Amino acid sequence: MGRITTRPRPELILKQQLQELFAAAVERLKRDGVLAPDQQVAVRFERARQKQHGDFATNMALSLAKTCGRAPRELAQLIIDALPAAPEIVKVEIAGPGFINVFLAADSQSQVVGAIRDAGKGYGRSTLGAGQKVVIEFVSANPTGPLHVGHGRGAAFGDSLARLLAATGFAVVTEYYVNDAGRQMDILAVSVWLRYLELCGEQIAFPCHRPSRTWRPLPPPKRQGVRGH
Repeated sequence: MGRITTRPRPELILKQQLQELFAAAVERLKRDGVLAPDQQVAVRFERARQKQHGDFATNMALSLAKTCGRAPRELAQLIIDALPAAPEIVKVEIAGPGFINVFLAADSQSQVVGAIRDAGKGYGRSTLGAGQKVVIEFVSANPTGPLHVGHGRGAAFGDSLARLLAATGFAVVTEYYVNDAGRQMDILAVSVWLRYLELCGEQIAFPCHRPSRTWRPLPPPKRQGVRGH
């Protein structure tokens, strides 16, 4: 098991902080001989379904009772007694066959505001990505078609995802794929060229139907009879 942090922290006490406090209690019970030194303990918390049952609940006493030869409620009380002091917790009680319910202080959920202000732009950042390279390609709007709201959504989503990954330690490269080659671009280039010639006074016969997939654009026509050019 890794290093246990029992010193109260200014951010909101949620599952991670509760897990650290209860993991510290487990370490104490191991030193006291209540639990075996090599006992594997999974400390998990769930939101209490009813307000009268507190804010979070865990069944760890029920899962450990058989291996340590104690009644679940007895073990639950030993776990509670071994908990480090934490001002964010106002009450811990045993419910039913051995569930442990945790009640948080009313102001514990507002302490995260101070943590955010103190950390500034560094709040929420981590080294989770460990420099792993990530390439995110987004928007890449088709230049031969109109832009629509989906492109705007893709731009906002892609940029946000890139920033989140960068803030958690990933080496992020963003890419906007420029579609400037291929059949569609050939058709667009010829269409623009033909419209230009039409504006210059040439008579151009345009197809009245959508080109088939086997259609290939012809080379631009020779510029003949265009005045002023």
